[in-house]
Amino acid sequence: MIFFMHLSRKRVHFLYLAVDTLLISASFFIPYYWRYQSLFSGLKTGLEKEYFFIFLFWGCTLLFYLHNHMLYATDRTLSIFLESWKVAKSVLFATVGAALVIFMLQIQLFSRSIFIISALCLLMSLSLWRILKRLWIRNLIQNGRLSRNVLLVGNGKKADELADEINNSPFLGLKIAGLINESGESGLSGQKIIGRIKDIERISKKFFIEEIILTEPVKNEEFAFLTQAAHKMNIGLRLMVDDYGAPFERVAINYVGYLPLITYHEKAAHGTDKIAKRAFDIAVSSLILFVTFPLLLIIALLIKIDSSGPIFYVSRRCGKNGIVFNFYKFRSMHRDAHEAKEGMRHKSEVRGPIFKIRKDPRITRVGSFIRRFSIDELPQLFNVIRGDMSLVGPRPPTPDEVEKYEFWQMQRLSVTPGITCLWQVRGRSELSFYKWTKLDIWYINNWSFGLDLIILWQTIPAVLKGRGAY
Repeated sequence: MIFFMHLSRKRVHFLYLAVDTLLISASFFIPYYWRYQSLFSGLKTGLEKEYFFIFLFWGCTLLFYLHNHMLYATDRTLSIFLESWKVAKSVLFATVGAALVIFMLQIQLFSRSIFIISALCLLMSLSLWRILKRLWIRNLIQNGRLSRNVLLVGNGKKADELADEINNSPFLGLKIAGLINESGESGLSGQKIIGRIKDIERISKKFFIEEIILTEPVKNEEFAFLTQAAHKMNIGLRLMVDDYGAPFERVAINYVGYLPLITYHEKAAHGTDKIAKRAFDIAVSSLILFVTFPLLLIIALLIKIDSSGPIFYVSRRCGKNGIVFNFYKFRSMHRDAHEAKEGMRHKSEVRGPIFKIRKDPRITRVGSFIRRFSIDELPQLFNVIRGDMSLVGPRPPTPDEVEKYEFWQMQRLSVTPGITCLWQVRGRSELSFYKWTKLDIWYINNWSFGLDLIILWQTIPAVLKGRGAY
């Protein structure tokens, strides 16, 4: 039986802390015992107190960093990779702190092997138990044992977006019971209308609602009614707010008297972040080109044998700040594909300025294969090395697509374009252009080196599955 399904947050916090404390202690004393065959007894060097002090400082510092990274709760929105990344950063910072203490106190006889093995044990044990815990919880969610019934209030585009995100994120364990609004009309998501705001208590009891999400503004008296009803029934109430394209890490709530104000702090990426991203792009691109060089030769030969025309397809694309550059791909279509494009625009299956057809007759036999597994994109690594592109970033549009952009969509051109991006791992061509742009802008506003690593990691299964690749 699940023993902490209904535990309070404080008890869960204490449970996680106890597990971490046990694992940290084991990570220190097992290497120590392996080295000296004793636990602070019979050690002739006289360093028992120094070892104990370093381990105590190291462990307490690590617990502080783990707490600071909010790792004493199971945030369902975190991926396994991101949670492990937070653990790795906590272990790194605490280990560097312990090393500095050893250096400053000049404890020269502290065993390097114990130090290194302890650090590795900390990283592996603290990461592994969290991975197993998260997989277990996801399995419970999948079996419906930790799911939460939610009720959406609204009928606009925001309600549709939220419904799509919930349906695409089953690991959150949220089940939409239905939609309530005053118009009685359902949105594009097709969610079932189950009543109006005045029916909130009856609906909540009938469908065992645990959370209400307000997706759009309502009248003051309706909002007051919702908050009172939620408080009365002990149901969570959340508001979906318009961020105006701003990342919420840069948004703070301040008060003028009793009136709340939302303050947006503009914060550009630090120069060292840009240098690190550029260095990473060059190093990884060069490594991939070196490893895949035999494959590149084979693909080039197959393209030449399969159909007449050049091996590479060169197209003009818009990069950062709209600067046009030559964009390279393996040719996957017949030689006259560009001329035939204008006569096929009415067949595009993606709304917006872009052109996509699921079964494009212009694609060659070899082209169909290399497109499915994104092998045709490999020559763009040369674009990355040249500086026209990055490994991660919004996909570069053509100049004629940019001419059709709305003003808010121009933000996609504010950063260096990339080979892969957020929407590439969220469905690729199965998503609308509007969703592409929203995800790109979210990426731009919330960029971090860790986010790039997550997207690159998620690109691997996305490419192997070939979902939305056409």
